[in-house]
Formats: sequence, structure tokens, C-alpha cells
Amino acid sequence: MHAVLQYTYGDDYLESRERYRSAHLEVAWAAVERGELVLGGAVGTGPFDGLLVFKGEDAVELASTFAAADPYVTSGLVKSWTARPWTTVVGVDAAKPVRP
Repeated sequence: MHAVLQYTYGDDYLESRERYRSAHLEVAWAAVERGELVLGGAVGTGPFDGLLVFKGEDAVELASTFAAADPYVTSGLVKSWTARPWTTVVGVDAAKPVRP
């Protein structure tokens, strides 16, 4: 199963992130090492959103737990977030591959 965690940042994201970035990256890379986080990063050219892709038996719960502990969220840099299931059907790592 996969899940997408989407962050909505405040307008001052670029100016404010530096004080929290190292701690944010620490928890993100720890999630990668546990096999939970597949990819993550900012989307757009400003204003930015953040997208993080998780995998696991309960990927939505993994994503929600990550967000609750993420310094970007706990500091208020993230104005809102959502964790939603993502039914992946195409690709090497698709959870439910469907072929023609």
C-alpha cells in the first residue's frame, strides 16, 4: 500500500525553513532507512507544497505519524497537511499492478 502526504506551506517557507531543515531531513532519512518513506520534496516554483510518498501495510498511518513528529509541522512551517491512500497500479513498485 502507498500513501501520499501533502504539506501546504506558509508564504514565508523559503525564509523560515532553514532553522528546521536539518531536523526535518533527519526524521525523513530515518523514515527512508526504515523502509517507510519512498520519496519526498517540495513541488512547484513557489508557493510550494510538499509531497512525500510512503509505503507499508498501513501507509496512511505511517504518513500521519511522520507528520505529527516532523519539525516542519511542529514548528508551524506547515500550515496544513493531508495523508491519503494512493492506489498504485502501474510501475515496478505498484501495490496492485494492473496490466492490459
